[in-house]
Amino acid sequence: MTFEEFKSKIELYHHQGKKVFTSSSFQTHSLVMLHMISRIDNSIPIYFINTGYHFPETLTFRDQVAKEFGLNVIDIKSTTPKMMQKDANGRLLFTSDPDHCCYLNKVQPMEPLLMEYDVWINGVRGDQSAVRKAMTVEQPAPNGAIRFHPMLDWTMRDIFAYIKEHNLPRHPLDAKGYSSIGCEPCTRKPDPEMHERESRWFGMKKVECGLHTDLVKK
Repeated sequence: MTFEEFKSKIELYHHQGKKVFTSSSFQTHSLVMLHMISRIDNSIPIYFINTGYHFPETLTFRDQVAKEFGLNVIDIKSTTPKMMQKDANGRLLFTSDPDHCCYLNKVQPMEPLLMEYDVWINGVRGDQSAVRKAMTVEQPAPNGAIRFHPMLDWTMRDIFAYIKEHNLPRHPLDAKGYSSIGCEPCTRKPDPEMHERESRWFGMKKVECGLHTDLVKK
């Protein structure tokens, strides 16, 4: 989807009286959509799911980008305290049940937004995983909301061409070899032959946190 097509779609949603929001992990490849939104309507709320496990560099980068792009960034977080996010052996859930950890810290905080808003602008790309490749530009989400995927047909090459053209900043961990950056305990540097998302939840047979599986209506 081109910038003009993206802009027209946002204008249509506004004309229809739909409440629109987006979310972002503030990785380098997230910046293209955020930059486009800043050019189209920088009042659109940008929700950052603050799991409590992010790299410090991600939090600093989030604040830098929000200021530079003039974005309305809002933190959301789990209502379940970390002391209650432990298994029967007292270990934090990311060590033994990463799916439940992701549910408590990512999916659950997002669920109320799908009751409040009509459209969730989501930056998934089809080249990121088989799950995302099967998605369509518009899909139903829980509570009658719509998921809108303007970046679905973009490739990593497209992303970095746009970043270079507009001289956008880069997440500081890029320079240290990270390609897909999530929560610190569940993110590692990829080996050269690995796909970008294989560096997440390495060895756990997991490539999605649930935002793009649990929060899609089949």
